[in-house]
Amino acid sequence: MQVAVSEAKGLLLDLVRKAEGGEEIILTRHGHAIARIVGVAPGAAGGAAGSARCRLASADAAVNAARSQDFLYDEAGLPV
Repeated sequence: MQVAVSEAKGLLLDLVRKAEGGEEIILTRHGHAIARIVGVAPGAAGGAAGSARCRLASADAAVNAARSQDFLYDEAGLPV
């Protein structure tokens, strides 16, 4: 099934359910395929270890983002 990205915004839940049911969804922009939504086989996502890796990556990104603008502020937290 092919769906335009602009249309998919309002249909995301339905598209995810179809992918869970085994259907492959191709997202298109201006008639060109740009992404694919497919279901994940049980256990293929890595289970708890996969979730832990995902949380760790998110935590690292948050720390890096928080520090990325440190040069804009002095030790008291005021703009430089």
